[in-house]
Amino acid sequence: MTNEAIITKLSSAVAKADAKGLEDLRVAYLGRKGVVTEQLRAVGELPTSERSAAGAAANHLRQSIESLLSERAAELEAASENLAPIDLTKPGSEPILGHHHPVSLLLEDLTDLFWQMGYQVVSGPEVETEWYNFEALNLDTDHPARDTQDTFYLEGGNLPRTHTSGVQVRHMELNKNKLPIRIVAPGKVYRNEDEDARHSWIFHQIEGLVVDKGITLADLKGTLEAMLHGVLGEDTKLRLRPNYFPYTEPSVEMDATCVVCNGDGQVDGVNCKMCGGTGWLELGGAGMVHPQVLRNAGIDPEVYSGFAFGFGPERIAALKYGVDDVREFWRPNLNFLEQF
Repeated sequence: MTNEAIITKLSSAVAKADAKGLEDLRVAYLGRKGVVTEQLRAVGELPTSERSAAGAAANHLRQSIESLLSERAAELEAASENLAPIDLTKPGSEPILGHHHPVSLLLEDLTDLFWQMGYQVVSGPEVETEWYNFEALNLDTDHPARDTQDTFYLEGGNLPRTHTSGVQVRHMELNKNKLPIRIVAPGKVYRNEDEDARHSWIFHQIEGLVVDKGITLADLKGTLEAMLHGVLGEDTKLRLRPNYFPYTEPSVEMDATCVVCNGDGQVDGVNCKMCGGTGWLELGGAGMVHPQVLRNAGIDPEVYSGFAFGFGPERIAALKYGVDDVREFWRPNLNFLEQF
């Protein structure tokens, strides 16, 4: 249905709607799963050359619908005032506080996807001990891999967590006699990093953990593909590269094709700012849980195995919505944020 047809159909319905019917129409067209919201989400899946026009058309449709609804709401309010005296005891109108942030929308999509695959969503403290943040994960005090997670420290030795992996250790400790485990742990993390188009000192992570008998790397790959295709579409390509993480063995990096340059590495003859000219965007790391990490949580690695993964939702949101700089998500720019 064209946008003109949508407005024509809505105009007829708005003209007949009472207050409740008007709210139902607002949800159907402007709500989180409404017609306009779906159009805006679909913009990120279009070729780069088509996004600007499609985004402008969707925003124009949203403005037209908001105008129709506002006019009808004013008519209903005026009619109500003419029919009855003002009731000073009546609760006030609920203020319009905005809508979900694009990263929040992406986190909801991810958690819904994993919930459908049988995962439990868990959380933990943002201020961690060194044991849960590092040592239980095979990162002893002098381990060189700590350099890649340079962070801030608080008095007493605790620290703002550098990843949500501590939630995994805590959950394994509490459920070591209630296996199998299938969890995802979303939340904010903190690192001492210089900000650029792909990095920030505070960002979100969503980590996952599966522990059971007979778990293999093939299970991990299938899970990652299901996640990536479910969020970014079946045409998105997945690339796994060998890497090193102290808490997994073997370990892999997961990359997805860059939607800004469509995997070409260049935009208008210059290197893509989002992927650095590679055509791929690194989303996070994964691997089979190291046997020592299982032992640290009280689980016998001779009987059980597992896999773990961790991603940055900001980077996946950048891919999904075609944003070439993750810092845009956290700047106070309402014109940018209201597109989603």
